[in-house]
Amino acid sequence: MIRPLHPTALVTGGNRGIGRAIAAGLKARGCAVTLGARDEAAGRQAAADLGTAFARIDLQDPDSYFEAVTRAGGFDILVNNAGVLSDASLLSARSDFDLAMEVMVNAPLDLIRLNVPHWRQSGWGRIVNLSSGWGAHAEGLEGPGAYGIAKAALNALTRALVRDLPPGVKINAACPGWVATRMGGANAPLTPEDGADTPLWLATLPEDGPTGGFYRQRQPIPW
Repeated sequence: MIRPLHPTALVTGGNRGIGRAIAAGLKARGCAVTLGARDEAAGRQAAADLGTAFARIDLQDPDSYFEAVTRAGGFDILVNNAGVLSDASLLSARSDFDLAMEVMVNAPLDLIRLNVPHWRQSGWGRIVNLSSGWGAHAEGLEGPGAYGIAKAALNALTRALVRDLPPGVKINAACPGWVATRMGGANAPLTPEDGADTPLWLATLPEDGPTGGFYRQRQPIPW
């Protein structure tokens, strides 16, 4: 299938960090970008700075992203970037397990489902799930709280959905590495632009590009 001349793209959690860098990179590549963010003021400001559209998307509020996708008629490129991180033990009453699964697994699946009618009609789509090495069984499911478990589930979703997506739609997971963001901390060695490189590559893959994979620095890594 032929890639649209100016693909539409939705980036969740796009008001800062890696998400903002991905939104900027997609716009630079000729995409019509919608920046999704829960914080409306910060999201609108980021969208204005980047010259993109804005949609208030709270991944704990399905109505917010249902409205955004239906209003747009679907997106060619979906980047599930938004995430949460807590250091509470899974055995603690303060565990973020339910929140992590809702934001990093349930909502991305909902967004994919909402976009399927558009992809069936267009015959072209790209899905990028922002994951982490902390979600890799091969790397020990590290990280605090429920973060690694949710990312492992997102990885499993990435692999499983290959069999169900319409022809012409590719889905991949990306580990951006340790990036200097609010979540990654100031000591991280990579910039948000560094972290955005692999997601941007996956979001604009050619027809012979991979699907159902897990990548870091544009190279496959084990699940």
